[in-house]
Amino acid sequence: MSASPSRPGATRAHLGAALTLLAMLGFAVMDTLSKFLVREYPIAQTLWVRYFVFLLFALVIVRPARLRRAVFSRRPWLQGGRSLLGLIENAVFVLAFLYLPLADTHALAATSPLIVVGLAALWLGERAGWQRWLAVAGGFCGVLIIIRPGLATLDWPVLLPLGGAVLWAIYQVMTRLCARHDPPEATLLWTAAIGFLALCFVGPWQWRTPDAFAWTLILALALLGSLSHYALIRALDYAEAGVVQPFSYSLLVWAALLGWVVFADVPDAATILGAGIVVACGLWSWRQDRKRA
Repeated sequence: MSASPSRPGATRAHLGAALTLLAMLGFAVMDTLSKFLVREYPIAQTLWVRYFVFLLFALVIVRPARLRRAVFSRRPWLQGGRSLLGLIENAVFVLAFLYLPLADTHALAATSPLIVVGLAALWLGERAGWQRWLAVAGGFCGVLIIIRPGLATLDWPVLLPLGGAVLWAIYQVMTRLCARHDPPEATLLWTAAIGFLALCFVGPWQWRTPDAFAWTLILALALLGSLSHYALIRALDYAEAGVVQPFSYSLLVWAALLGWVVFADVPDAATILGAGIVVACGLWSWRQDRKRA
């Protein structure tokens, strides 16, 4: 009898977890399509279509009643810089898919939450105890296992997801700064609008007219990106960020499976071991934060 009052909350948490898993699957499929398309079409072209759909999606979410509040930011330079940084980070990761398997790319990109720990301590003044710094050091060891410096030739493409992870971490810290001044709908709209406008100066000059099949893939990629972001937004409506955060690591599993099925890329033992260490350190850092909270 005592368990019945908590059942609705548990159900909402389960729904949040399920939506997070679906969002990660959507991102993995989107990345698979990106890896397929980047072989034939310029990165700026696919991103241009993707951000156009994202902008339409953001306008639907914001709605006319809140449009004025979303357009006029209290920190426009911060919002603009953050949005451009997010665009560059997207392009870097798509470029990485051209050279690296999906699983390897996401294994290296999984270091981003750990990088945020250090940046948030330096820029936002957030407290980082020895446990969090130990998790960062452990994640770095996991990265070394994946790229194996000294044991194999360090090819430059592995620097792409690592650089993308750093950019994504900076982007998240800047998003936290924006949250101190602007509502979430402003951040969403600025992200889509600035990205689309910036690509208007590049996309048309690199345009290659897609055939019907390519158009289907490009539009599917754009829709999946928007719907996956919306699934994450809804997941946070049903559960706290700390509850759903561990499920975001399922992206590594989805990416490995899709890379194996679509491109016959099987991650080697070192990549699996290194990715496991990175994920374990990230989850341990998250657990320490939950305990502190």
